[in-house]
Amino acid sequence: MSDSRHSIRPFIACIVGVALFSAMDTVMKSASLAIGAYSAYFLRCLIGFVLIAPAWWLRTRKWPERHVLKVHALRGVVVAFMGWTFFFSLTRLPLAEAIALSFIAPLIALYLAAVLLGEKIERKAIIAALLGLAGVIVIVGGKIGREHMSGEATLGLIALLLSAVLYAWNLVLQRQQALLASPTEVSAFQNGVAVAVLLVGAPLMLQMPTSERVWFDLVAGALLAVTAVMFLSWAYARAEAQALVPLEYTAFLWAALLGWLYFGEKVTLSTIAGTALIVVGCLIATRRRPAHVESAAV
Repeated sequence: MSDSRHSIRPFIACIVGVALFSAMDTVMKSASLAIGAYSAYFLRCLIGFVLIAPAWWLRTRKWPERHVLKVHALRGVVVAFMGWTFFFSLTRLPLAEAIALSFIAPLIALYLAAVLLGEKIERKAIIAALLGLAGVIVIVGGKIGREHMSGEATLGLIALLLSAVLYAWNLVLQRQQALLASPTEVSAFQNGVAVAVLLVGAPLMLQMPTSERVWFDLVAGALLAVTAVMFLSWAYARAEAQALVPLEYTAFLWAALLGWLYFGEKVTLSTIAGTALIVVGCLIATRRRPAHVESAAV
């Protein structure tokens, strides 16, 4: 009998989801530059919710149980601020550079798992964290070395690091949510809760688009995000997080290509070197231990 844990389909689904998210980041950077990160993200989540919520409700016609709603609500709040700070950083930093720095999230997730889930921090996690820190220093140091570090770039880096911490928390919640609900339900509540949270700032911060190009970017971003969430939710429900997390690093390749094609952004050697250190650290941290002989008979 085939075992879904050994199927290649979750890994393909994860790679596709990551690629779709990278394309979404590209169009959302364009929209954020036009109307601001808050407005772009709020409208993208609103459009995404309008697109996916009817599909979820018509399919299930059942409200989630209370314990599932708690997970939906918590992740939705985390995602609201994670997305806002990330898209803000994209307006101040090159796409590939921002994606590369966001790769420290899996390392932060290890320590959040220790705090939130009581897991023991192993020696390899400490080594991985040091490599990740070195990677960040190389990327940021390379940026400072080749150009004056403006106040805007500094704000972008601060926002990105905050987003990375929230993304790490999101990773801890992601598999739990995927095991409790269908991909359409996950996407519907992720967008819906984010809209509800961000709605508080709408009277003061919302700027409506005035051009068709921005609306196109927002609708495209919503479609890409909804589809990406469903692909990733499907994948994380069928494979362990530690097996899928390394595939997140393919995002750098997409970001480098799309950043060059759409914004003329060049990828520097320091960014590539720093990314390599961060990725190696994450691979060390997520490396599995050899299974015990007894488990093979289960």
